[in-house]
Amino acid sequence: MRLLQTTFIGALLLFFASCHKNEPKKFDKPNIVWVMLEDISHDFECYGMPAVKTPTFNALAEEGTLYYNCYGTASICSTNRSAMMVGAHQRLTNTHHHRSNRDEPLSAPFKPFTYQLKQEGYTTILGHDKVRNRGRKIDVNFKHKPIGNWEEDFGLFDKYDTFTAEDQPFFAQIQLAVTHRGDWWNEVREQSEHPVDPAEVVLPEDYADHPAIRLDWAKYLDQVEYADNEMQMLIDELKDKGMYDNTVIIVIGDNGRCNVKGKGYLFDSGSRIPLIVKWPKGYEHDQESQQIIASTDITATILDIAGVDLPEYLTGQSFIDEHFDRKNVYSYRGLWDEIPEQMSSISTEQFRYIRNDKPEIPYDTHQGYLEWYRPALHVMRTLNKEGKLNEKQERWFSPTKPKEELYDFKNDPYETQNLANHPEYQDILKKLREETYLLDKQMTPVSTVYDPKPVPGLKPIEYVKEYHPEAYARMLAGEEIGHKKYSKLYKKHIAEQNQQSK
Repeated sequence: MRLLQTTFIGALLLFFASCHKNEPKKFDKPNIVWVMLEDISHDFECYGMPAVKTPTFNALAEEGTLYYNCYGTASICSTNRSAMMVGAHQRLTNTHHHRSNRDEPLSAPFKPFTYQLKQEGYTTILGHDKVRNRGRKIDVNFKHKPIGNWEEDFGLFDKYDTFTAEDQPFFAQIQLAVTHRGDWWNEVREQSEHPVDPAEVVLPEDYADHPAIRLDWAKYLDQVEYADNEMQMLIDELKDKGMYDNTVIIVIGDNGRCNVKGKGYLFDSGSRIPLIVKWPKGYEHDQESQQIIASTDITATILDIAGVDLPEYLTGQSFIDEHFDRKNVYSYRGLWDEIPEQMSSISTEQFRYIRNDKPEIPYDTHQGYLEWYRPALHVMRTLNKEGKLNEKQERWFSPTKPKEELYDFKNDPYETQNLANHPEYQDILKKLREETYLLDKQMTPVSTVYDPKPVPGLKPIEYVKEYHPEAYARMLAGEEIGHKKYSKLYKKHIAEQNQQSK
């Protein structure tokens, strides 16, 4: 009996000791909130963007670290998101073609980083019930489902929308979708108490200075200000729940702004993305705001903060590690909707090298997505036909692209002068060319599966031109007429035609 009692008491003491040991471990790690804005470049006030007011992002940058040289490994949402969700370059994991391979599981040994966070005791949360569209976008190019267990059903997150004290430590991924092109832009502007004045915006020098382009830029900045208000709401909730001090807040973009030379291209406005990190005590990292960071490095840093042993397959590195020393970022652009593009680039502290493997595809591809969402493109096409663009502006409408491009973006921030053929830059060109080929080889895809999602391309635009000529004329004049509205009308039209043909 005494032996039984001793055994029982020993087991009981072991149980309580285990609880005492493990329970604090669940709370001594910081919470992590990853706020991802869509389609945004360095367009906060704290980055120096004129005309916009972003007091919340400014305050976060002041309290934490504002990073200036963070680049996406891709310039399109699903491909860069795929890289960040794994922490490995999208080309290596065969997730480098937009909206492709959605039914194909990731090849071994790759896993989403939320899997490792769960293993470390984190509750993983997707979205937030108070931001526009609930912020639940995932958009990655491999088989997955939002909520579930990765090993059982390819689930990425544990739950939706809310973080509680019981969830700690938690990782929350929240998308601020308002900056993505959408039919809500006019509504947001109309509801703004102080809409951005088009006269105050400062356009890049390779944009035509036209009233429609100024207005479109002002509307975009209205969305940035709306996102700033959403960010403040999230901060207030963390403070109200007593979680703010022990939470890492990471603010990032998924790719550059959706405008000329932006999203979808490997120029600065397509690949350089904002990065602000608010650190909890003990994790401060404010000495290296100018260091070069790849989007996959953010993934590695999150795992490092969480105490995860970094998987060997990561191509990203933790930028809070004392040995971090990235020299460049390798980016790649593949298929985007109906355009089978193939571009590689390297961004260093001063130079960007771009290799166009399909120079026969022009910059202005008349791609369906761009027709809907880039009013400046329509206006500048018209001005180009009228001979009213300068040399820097009309370059966008060349029938082909150069095979190689080299830019000194410290001295030429808008990348208007291609130095690839300049004799004094040949050593730099050769060095970056060789590095790009080397990284092409290192990032050879582990799989050759290629299963792209079909897209309508220009057919809806042709429908608008034929059946809604007034709306089409407004589009050509630089007005965003409403993708959602006319896509519905197009689908209805096709359904009626199919019905009649039966």
